Amino acid sequence: MSTKVPQNNEDQEIDLVVISKKISNFFNGINTSIFRAIQFFIRNWIIVLILILAGFGLGWFLDKTQKTYDNQIIVQPNFGSVDYLYAKVDLIQSKILTNDTAFFKSIGISQKPTLSKISIEPIVDVFKFVNNNEQNLEVLKLITNNGDLKSVIKETTTSKNYPFYVINFSTKSLSKDGIYANALLNYINSSKYYIDIQKVSVLNIKEKIKKNEEIISQIDAVLNKVPVSGSSSHDKLVYYNENTQLNDLVKTKDGLIRENANYKIDLITSDKIVKESSVTTNMENTESVKGKLKIILPILLVFVFIFIVFIKRFYKKQQALQV
Repeated sequence: MSTKVPQNNEDQEIDLVVISKKISNFFNGINTSIFRAIQFFIRNWIIVLILILAGFGLGWFLDKTQKTYDNQIIVQPNFGSVDYLYAKVDLIQSKILTNDTAFFKSIGISQKPTLSKISIEPIVDVFKFVNNNEQNLEVLKLITNNGDLKSVIKETTTSKNYPFYVINFSTKSLSKDGIYANALLNYINSSKYYIDIQKVSVLNIKEKIKKNEEIISQIDAVLNKVPVSGSSSHDKLVYYNENTQLNDLVKTKDGLIRENANYKIDLITSDKIVKESSVTTNMENTESVKGKLKIILPILLVFVFIFIVFIKRFYKKQQALQV
């Protein structure tokens, strides 16, 4: 037992020495690599400087000339024109892909089209989807029984029942005075079929408002003729509350007033087939590498140079070993 203990101590001391040497060699290797890197840049500082300046200049030029601008139109399709709106956006996207300059000229974009893409998506709002619509509420309940709510509300069938949608399109140049947005909206709103429906719908809304106002006037005439047992308005209010028929008239009048208020809002939004509520243009796209090339290209060129030098040295070293 006593003869083995010194041997174990010696083994442990040897292991510690080996580990210490390995750690020391590791840090020495790092120091050597840093020194060689510094030497490399000192020897090639002219080439590196030229590459940085060239990369910065080229990147700056590309950032200035290759800009992309995002544009956004929030719209409300009227008269059941959601599918029509989706079809029109898909058609415009196909014209962009085929570079159909004649088409864009026909819709009011006479200059060379710089539209790069266009898409549409709903503004997901479940509360507005079911607001005052029991049928939509029941449909949503039925659908969610067999699926996840998040996936259901974004599903195509459901998404075409929201009141508001966003048309996103990108351009390669600035849109002066919203020329692209106006041209696209005018084209979308040029359907003769929906224009005819719009005319009839507006007339119907105005007729409903007129009839409701006539009924409200008749209700007011009836209420004004009601005898009141007392001179104070409070007594009259009590009398109305005790009379079920008069209560129904008051409730009917209140409902008609609310209905007319909604109809008047509908008139404002019904002046177009697809009514825009917000137009935002010329937002510079800075996603990915856009706008950052003057920083990325110098770094990229220097790394390419280092890689080429490394490959040349590796090749020469291997070539010497083969001799």
